[in-house]
Amino acid sequence: MRGNGLGIDFDQLITREHTESVKFDARKSVFGTDQVIPLWVADMDFAAPQAVTRALEERARHPVYGYSLFPESLYQSMIDWFASRHGWHIERDWILLAPGVVPSLHAAAMAFAAEGEGIIIQPPVYPPFFSSVQKTGRRVIENPLQWVDGEYRMDLEHLAACAQQGARMLVLCSPHNPVGRVWRREELEGLLEITRQHDLLVVSDDIHCDLVFDGHRQQMLASMATREDRIITALAPSKTFNIPGMGLSALVIADAGQRQAIKRVFDSLHMQQANPFSIVAFEAAYRHGGPWLDALLPYLQSNMQFVRQYLQQHVPQIRCAQAQGTYLLWLDCRALGMTDGQLKAFFIQKAGVGLNPGISFGAAGSGYMRINIGTRRALLQQALEQIRDAVQAHVATALGRESR
Repeated sequence: MRGNGLGIDFDQLITREHTESVKFDARKSVFGTDQVIPLWVADMDFAAPQAVTRALEERARHPVYGYSLFPESLYQSMIDWFASRHGWHIERDWILLAPGVVPSLHAAAMAFAAEGEGIIIQPPVYPPFFSSVQKTGRRVIENPLQWVDGEYRMDLEHLAACAQQGARMLVLCSPHNPVGRVWRREELEGLLEITRQHDLLVVSDDIHCDLVFDGHRQQMLASMATREDRIITALAPSKTFNIPGMGLSALVIADAGQRQAIKRVFDSLHMQQANPFSIVAFEAAYRHGGPWLDALLPYLQSNMQFVRQYLQQHVPQIRCAQAQGTYLLWLDCRALGMTDGQLKAFFIQKAGVGLNPGISFGAAGSGYMRINIGTRRALLQQALEQIRDAVQAHVATALGRESR
């Protein structure tokens, strides 16, 4: 996959062991062994855009790494990116820089819902959606996604009922992690209508918004809003450009009162997000990372298609929905007939592959696993071959028991 015309080789082997990488160096603590292919935590195994590395090297040459300000050029890089890539025109005053999307979810829960009040989430969904509600003493209200005509969809009728259960907020995942849905405009219009009727504030986590495959288009919820809508958008260059360790993110909040409410929570915790290296990486990514992303997306889409075709041909017991975005695939392993504990142990001990258990995404994820395809094709193929061999052995053993 080197034919992107930019000299970017996503098949390049980059050794990540012994770099304090969570994905690689935490395998022993997470899986009980470091002898698994790590396709779990959501970062990619690809080198970041060269423009980001150059910016970091240039900043590192200045030998003082003191307290830093956010330059206006950083804000402008983000404004320009979303105008050109998404047709969404963000005003400078709407941007509140933050120390990460997950801390922002916690801050929003604290700012806009009192203890015991309800916050709606749509499982199966990224585990911090649950913990940001629970750890702040708020109440989770689940509006599970529904499997309809070969894709996950929002259950808007049930969402309206959830809104009447003392809900103050809805946390939207767009595109959705882990199921890979890119929400269509009509779906989001239906969601907005319900939030207007019930005066719900929406926090839309759009961290994967740039990772959308051909045939689909990311609809930024805030760009569809009226002046009466209460929408906060959480963004970061971290997933797009593979720089999640930098931490810096942004909230886009058109309403000044809502911005102040979030800022008061951050100030009360004395959160310092102005790291001199995260600042330059953030700006360089949005300002110069476009060609790198344009090369990445076909590679990821090809990986997605490769996984789906391989499973269909060689491991039909595991089904994989067509992802519309992100670099995460949702594997339906229910046909293997295992409990969630058995399923987790099977992939670790028999297949030698480290995945995310679906049950960690809520009860709706029971029987599923999440796989990260943001890696080189050769490693992905090796993992699939190990899964194939493990499943074939499992099926043979089950048939042997039945024949006795």
